[in-house]
Amino acid sequence: MRTPQEEIRQGGRFAFGENWARFLADLSAERIRTAEQSLRQMLAVESLGGRRFLDVGCGSGLFSLAARRLGARVHSFDYDPQAVACGQELKRRYFPDDPDWTIEPGSALDRDYRGALGVFDVVYAWGVLHHTGAMWEALENMAPLVAGGGRLFLAIYNDQGKASRRWLAVKKAYNRLPPRLRFLVTWPGLVYFWWRPAVKDLLKGRPGRSWAAYKKNRGMSPWRDLVDWVGGYPFEVARPEQIFEFYRDRGFTLTKLKTCGGTLGCNEFVFEKRACLDERP
Repeated sequence: MRTPQEEIRQGGRFAFGENWARFLADLSAERIRTAEQSLRQMLAVESLGGRRFLDVGCGSGLFSLAARRLGARVHSFDYDPQAVACGQELKRRYFPDDPDWTIEPGSALDRDYRGALGVFDVVYAWGVLHHTGAMWEALENMAPLVAGGGRLFLAIYNDQGKASRRWLAVKKAYNRLPPRLRFLVTWPGLVYFWWRPAVKDLLKGRPGRSWAAYKKNRGMSPWRDLVDWVGGYPFEVARPEQIFEFYRDRGFTLTKLKTCGGTLGCNEFVFEKRACLDERP
């Protein structure tokens, strides 16, 4: 089995962890509070005190940090070693030597690893499972990790048919190009996404305002988010009804849905598992 580093070198995977390391350099208190509010809103809670929280593909570690600040006992894992390092850095900054927050390498596709984790009150997999290379298998692997009565919080790329297939081709091309030539993909992407906001800002006499506002709201520069989108491979998509039906058939009830309105973004789902289905993997 290839390592994440080998997959990246061979053009089969984007270096997500490298992008997240850049994100941490500009992480603000406001962005942390925004992450906390996102969890409160989508999970319909004010606190996660006493709850077990699993962050699948923890990326920067931001939402692990937010969950810990809300009182949860947190377990974070990621396939990318650099992402694991990002989570460990956040823990070092905010919760050093905390026994209620663990971070380690792991894969959503590794059934042996999953089986050793136990069950959790909240399983959080935002924008992760569609990058595993086997999305439906990864979605299947989430179900046993949720305790009976617990919540599963997912975000999965919206299926736009031909548009999604075109972006898949773009992402493959980016990862197969030598790093020095990837501008051939990223610069057209920059023009595609930003020419309209740039023109509007110029016409209103406020050049660069949309760019600055994006960074403030998202916490990552528009350029790094662009690279993450253009290079984000593996890449799979699903229609909202497919995700709903998949988990309904496995004993879950949809409690919250936030769609991206037919755009290129993610649809967000919160499911609750029936209490009688408290599985122990």
